[in-house]
Amino acid sequence: MAMALVVVTGAAFAPRSAAAKDGQIVWRMASVFPGGLIQLGNLGTRFAAKLARISGGTFKIEFYEPGALVPQFESFDAVAGGAVDAAWSTANFWMSKDPAFALFSSVPFGPDAAELAAWIYEGGGAELMDRLYKPYGLKPVICGVVAPEAAGWFRKEIKRAEDLKGLKMRTFGLGAKVLKRLGVVPQLVAVDDILSSLERGSIDAAEFSMPAIDLRLGFHKVAKYYYFPGWHQQSTLLEFVANRKAWLGLSDIARAQVEISCGDTFREGMAEGDALQVKALIELRNEGVEIRRWPPKVLDKLRKSWTAVASGLAAKSPNFKRIWTSYTRFREEYRVWRELGYLP
Repeated sequence: MAMALVVVTGAAFAPRSAAAKDGQIVWRMASVFPGGLIQLGNLGTRFAAKLARISGGTFKIEFYEPGALVPQFESFDAVAGGAVDAAWSTANFWMSKDPAFALFSSVPFGPDAAELAAWIYEGGGAELMDRLYKPYGLKPVICGVVAPEAAGWFRKEIKRAEDLKGLKMRTFGLGAKVLKRLGVVPQLVAVDDILSSLERGSIDAAEFSMPAIDLRLGFHKVAKYYYFPGWHQQSTLLEFVANRKAWLGLSDIARAQVEISCGDTFREGMAEGDALQVKALIELRNEGVEIRRWPPKVLDKLRKSWTAVASGLAAKSPNFKRIWTSYTRFREEYRVWRELGYLP
């Protein structure tokens, strides 16, 4: 018998799975990242394994590769419509719905993972995130964090901000808006197509992630200038997003098991992310990569561009303004402790 299809925002999706027999819960989770991708994807597979372990096998999350259940960037609508139980993603991908989503992914010139966690868990960030997703019928749970990214791979050396003008660059999120103000032409290219796009010359530069991931993807074979720091993503949150009705239908124990598994995945991602980079950087240097730091004047212009972008988004989006106000107020207050409590 032919399988019925559920139509969500113009796309066709298979209906979500039901709970298995004998009280076992089985959910399907659509990922926007390949499961084998360091941190971005494999933290999702490890989260699923943790949940199975902590629940004694009574709650199982089936991880599906990008496109296996739904088109890669349509999992938000699929989960909201009930066609899929959950998604593994980062909120930058939902900016077309509201730019405020990006504030729960990565923020230009933002904090490191520890400070970001303080805002999320103790400064009201998680509550604001839940409020943002609720009208869409979704329940978000922060489920991982990624170490600082590199600023990107370039075919030519960047000595001044003017050298960025006209470059076609694979980038996305809030960072893309900042770069666009400086003359960059942002290109949203899927991870599997970045290397071939650099090889063909259809893009001049690309940013994707941290050295350990970029090394695996082979960008150094084409572009030799690798810039730091990743001003656009000093830390990046990963999310588990569930259909809200399905989430509320879980027992308190099952919801707690998800939250605890996500909390431990956050811990693991933070520790692993920093530990992986040294070996990757050594290998990249041995491959002849020119590892550079941004000239201070370039960083200054990027920061000024971000200030203008943030002000513009706050004027257009009430959600962005509300979350941005909380975020910036927390950082201003936190700075007092950071300057006193930590070595410069």
